[in-house]
Amino acid sequence: MRALVLTDFHHLDLEERPAPRPGPGEVLLRVDATGICGSDVHGFTGENGRRVPGQVMGHESAGTIAALGEGVDESAYPVGSHATFNPVIVPEDRLEQFRGREQHCPDKTVIGVAADYQASFADHLVVPARNVVLLDPAMPLHLGALIEPIAVALHAVRLSGARPGRTAVVVGGGPIGQSVVIALQMEGVTDIVLSEPAAARRDLVDALGARTVGPDGGQVADQVREILGAPADLAIDAVGITPTIADALAATALGGTVVLVGMGSPTLEVPAFAISTEERSVTGSFTYTAEDFTDAARWVASHPEAVRPLVSDIVGPDRAQQSFTALAAGQGPAGKILVSFTQEDTSA
Repeated sequence: MRALVLTDFHHLDLEERPAPRPGPGEVLLRVDATGICGSDVHGFTGENGRRVPGQVMGHESAGTIAALGEGVDESAYPVGSHATFNPVIVPEDRLEQFRGREQHCPDKTVIGVAADYQASFADHLVVPARNVVLLDPAMPLHLGALIEPIAVALHAVRLSGARPGRTAVVVGGGPIGQSVVIALQMEGVTDIVLSEPAAARRDLVDALGARTVGPDGGQVADQVREILGAPADLAIDAVGITPTIADALAATALGGTVVLVGMGSPTLEVPAFAISTEERSVTGSFTYTAEDFTDAARWVASHPEAVRPLVSDIVGPDRAQQSFTALAAGQGPAGKILVSFTQEDTSA
């Protein structure tokens, strides 16, 4: 099979490797498409320290069930079915202990992050059957690669206390910020303002139904107040650097909540006195629960046209190096790039 190997930082090679075989309780997936995540780009450059040379990355994927390991019920996981997978693997003997908070399990394995786990920038990968989520065959299969980032966003939005009638500001209009807009709408929030410096990303988010602001309009907090008539009830920082968390806090009402889901910097400076005296809450968000993931899969299956604009390009694996390099240089498209191992290259 073909696999994209991070042979060195800033360098991917398409190699031939033996196809994996599913063991007991496992499923072999034939990968159709895998999204390039921001964390993959940071792994490609070596910035985040969470990817290593020799690794096969990738965790935002959809494909078909190709084979079943011993003990897997074929009626529950029919070969040939469309499927995705939850990348957060909790050991079987810890499932009950961490049910509903799977991301908190200290000995979890995260596919695409764990260096010794061959992930999904490849023709095939093996995952535990319990992590496989079947997809509606009527949905375009490649859109299943959007489920994982939407699950990330949905978890962050749920931590924020979002509900109908509340107002929200999103800082950052990249793929996660775009997914946050979708997730807020899933939770019934319709008054959404998103801050993003890139005009192409603002145009994409406008098409999703949120209102956008850019640097030419002045301070983010002032623009949010002008649009909403007051500071937002909650904010989601989808970038995660000192200036964006400052914008999120400044644009949020006293007593409001800011959720940090972006991981742009390992350390941040925050106005501690302002957080204390204005009683704002700052909450971190990482991955998702199993329920978040299955809820995202169900919603995407029933709203494929709503998420289709999130995909900007579909490239073959031979174009992956070029796409990663462009994204690392800040020159990528407005939305998500998918690497497809089965479809024709549709990029310009």
